[in-house]
Amino acid sequence: MATTTRRRLAALTLVALTTVFTAGAVLAQKKATPPADEQRAIVVFAAASLKTALDEIAAAFKKDMGSELKITYASSAVLAKQIEQGAPADVFISADLPWMDYVDKAKLLRPLTRRNLLGNKLVLVEPIDQNTKLAIEKGFDLAGATGDGKIAVCTVASCPAGVYAKESLESLGVWASVEPALAQAENVRAALALVARGEARFGIVYATDAKAEPKVRVVGTFPEKSHKPIVYPVALVAASTNPAAPKAISFLSSQAATKIFLAQGFGILSK
Repeated sequence: MATTTRRRLAALTLVALTTVFTAGAVLAQKKATPPADEQRAIVVFAAASLKTALDEIAAAFKKDMGSELKITYASSAVLAKQIEQGAPADVFISADLPWMDYVDKAKLLRPLTRRNLLGNKLVLVEPIDQNTKLAIEKGFDLAGATGDGKIAVCTVASCPAGVYAKESLESLGVWASVEPALAQAENVRAALALVARGEARFGIVYATDAKAEPKVRVVGTFPEKSHKPIVYPVALVAASTNPAAPKAISFLSSQAATKIFLAQGFGILSK
């Protein structure tokens, strides 16, 4: 009788301990798993020229905030049109003001979330194995230096870097002479790639693009007064339902992100 009682007590104790340990494990798992909203990736539509910096920032954001940034890179024009057509995005970062204005006027941005984030410079680049000496000034002979080659730019009618390039070339009085030599790409990184592969004699890209590509060298910088200021605005997309999206915009002005942007050559326009 005593032996049977002891066995029953031991069994009850084992059941109790198992229940406690199981409950504790469940609670620990719940604490370790972030809420569903925090697990959702934040979808960012960003200008192609931001890729190097934003890829690094996305890794820092994941480490510090626990959320993933799912970034789509393309020309600002393409991204703006996609947002207009209902593509799911939480954050939009354009490489110029007009395309952000385009989305804003369509009432597709969250009110009071838009601000200017970064600045940049426009440069002339060539393959790393070249060593052209050319001062970028009024009437400079870019056409002569190009010869039978090509000058890579992104689409001058819509892609921001291409728009800035045309403005500058017109201001310097050389647009008519170089227009026939232009090789227009879908975005500025595609134009940069043409130069890096030696398929274009020169390219007109952002200073940050040139810094990110070891296979090109900078010939010179276009005068800032020859084109409109290069400004990268950022805003939340009105259709976003991700409550973590504002954290992404805030993180873009964090000390960690600012350090990365500066290292890539961007100018900081806001804190």
